[in-house]
Amino acid sequence: MVAKVNPDSTIDRLREISHWVSSVLDPDQLLELIIDTATRMMQAKASSLMLVDPRTRKLYFKVVIGERKEEVRKYELDVGQGIAGTVAEKGEPLLIQDVTKDPRWYKQISDSIGFQTRSIACVPMKAGNETIGVVEIIDKEDGSPIQNEDMKLLTVFAELAALAITNARKIHQVQEENKDLKEEIWKKYQIIGESEALQKVVSDGFKVANSKTSTLILGESGTGKELLARLIHLAGPRKDKPMIILNCAALPETLLEAELFGYEKGAFTGALARKIGKFELADEGTLFLDEIGEMTPGMQAKLLGVLQEGVFYRVGGNSAISVDVRIISATNREIEADVKDGRFREDLYYRLNVVQLHMPPLRERKEDIRMLADYFLSLFKEERGCSHLTISEGAMQKMLEYEWPGNIRELRNALERAVVMGNGKEILVEDLPISGARPSQNAMEVGMTLKEAEDNFKKEFIILTLKHTDGNRSKAAKLMGIQRTYLSRLISKYSLQGI
Repeated sequence: MVAKVNPDSTIDRLREISHWVSSVLDPDQLLELIIDTATRMMQAKASSLMLVDPRTRKLYFKVVIGERKEEVRKYELDVGQGIAGTVAEKGEPLLIQDVTKDPRWYKQISDSIGFQTRSIACVPMKAGNETIGVVEIIDKEDGSPIQNEDMKLLTVFAELAALAITNARKIHQVQEENKDLKEEIWKKYQIIGESEALQKVVSDGFKVANSKTSTLILGESGTGKELLARLIHLAGPRKDKPMIILNCAALPETLLEAELFGYEKGAFTGALARKIGKFELADEGTLFLDEIGEMTPGMQAKLLGVLQEGVFYRVGGNSAISVDVRIISATNREIEADVKDGRFREDLYYRLNVVQLHMPPLRERKEDIRMLADYFLSLFKEERGCSHLTISEGAMQKMLEYEWPGNIRELRNALERAVVMGNGKEILVEDLPISGARPSQNAMEVGMTLKEAEDNFKKEFIILTLKHTDGNRSKAAKLMGIQRTYLSRLISKYSLQGI
């Protein structure tokens, strides 16, 4: 008498397995569960799951249930060999009720382990149009032959196993991609240099990385303040969460508020849909506010309110939103002077300035110039395929003597220009768009206020950079490390439109 499977019990068991597919993280354990369940539900004497090795085109035993299973694991089949190999090759199921009468039967495995086989049911496992393996059962426990009705249930188990394998491969691929991406990010954003000044600030950065402490990074434009912020983020417990960057000088107050806090649909003209702000995007991660010193007084007050209360509202919204965000801010301004003069809120300054780090200018770490130059050159050689390009000693000496008012950003851009405009073999002195002399000090006079000296420097620096880029504002803004819109405002402020 042939034992029958209860349909309700089958459905419940399949639901349980479907839950396993989505919840069990270990794919080997999951496949064992699927094949073991199939064996018991179909009352089979033995069963196995075989996978195709795409490189060797062989089938190997991944899961084996039944007697002599450890001996069975030692064997392999070519795709096309035996009943399982035929199913793997053709991608179609086979039910053989008497294997002794089928010429495709590969009896060496059964004979060598002393396992008597009468009937076999074998179905393919597919990922899309590709057959990735097979699932087979051998004989019924009660001695009855395997029936056509059994093939339907075996096909369901094969589909579940294929899904489990596909999911595991996708997870593995994503993990590998994430690993590669993290390595690429570390390479792209690593801080280059061995000078004492740089190592001190990097060491301090690692110290604050494991806390949520608000950190203010000070330093001239182009010194690498954003790189330090990324290091702090990537070295801390929030490294797997987002780091969101916002340049506070790039937007007027109304747009900056919308960028920070987001807005609801219909909040203002053009708000056609809800927009999630930077604070929400950075939840559980880090929000880096660059050029914080350029923030308007009104925006300073709104930011302070969020930091004090811990909640905010989207523009046009009524629901309070709470997020867990670590704040790192940066500025190239003399922020303490701005606080003293009332241009920057003292209470906000103390909120942001729990820990203060200083990125040293390149002129104070000249021992790093050679290492930085070699690093940037290696990047450009890789991009352009100039594997034999070198820097002449004369060009290197010129870089060591130069004061680099634009700091590392200027060094990088100068080298990139030299690579593009040079002879492709060696960077020469004349390829570098820099002067060996110190920047002009004529604009600085004793008796000037700090604000006047600062304005004079900005004006001369903008003139110098615009001349270097032949008046191209986009290139000048990129070289200076600021947004083009901010550069345009400075050009208007200092009446430099004719340059």
